[in-house]
Amino acid sequence: LFDRYYVAVARFFHGKIEGDSADLIQRTFLGCIESLPRYAGHGSFRSYLFAIAYRQLCQFLRARHRERQRLDFTEVSAADLRPSPTAELGHRQEVRLLFAALRQIPIDFQVLLELHYWEGVTTGELAEILEVPPGTARARLIRARGLLEAKMAELSRSAALVESTMSDLERWATEIRQHIPSPPGRPPPTSPG
Repeated sequence: LFDRYYVAVARFFHGKIEGDSADLIQRTFLGCIESLPRYAGHGSFRSYLFAIAYRQLCQFLRARHRERQRLDFTEVSAADLRPSPTAELGHRQEVRLLFAALRQIPIDFQVLLELHYWEGVTTGELAEILEVPPGTARARLIRARGLLEAKMAELSRSAALVESTMSDLERWATEIRQHIPSPPGRPPPTSPG
């Protein structure tokens, strides 16, 4: 399971925290092992694992934030929490714009978009991960796309660039996936797994 899901979990943390995410990845898999006796088998294992990763991310960010009780992940973005500078992801303007906009929308919405487009997580699985009804997960995904598009429009002077990025979101997400480091000796997967 570690070999199968390591890269996906590493991608989940990429761009949301400063520095190396190895500790959070390790805590996610450790949490998975520790809570396995309580896993009832409802839903997919992938949903179960990403739910643990999401809770680890929230705990990590709250622990590092001075006002942790007031930290609302439906409002605060990774950029608000002083993330590391955006790495150069390639020559395509669309990829740079997409990545910059993702880092500036609220974390809950960034998580939804990344899980859906990078990991191929369905809206039903998103509902399980976030512990909300499926209709709420679909509505949040729609809202996340809207927030992403609005942020891209704010960051770019080119309406055509925003439109081309939004119209081919899956392709740009795939390009971003390929630039996220894999563990030593393993190439990044080319499709969600």
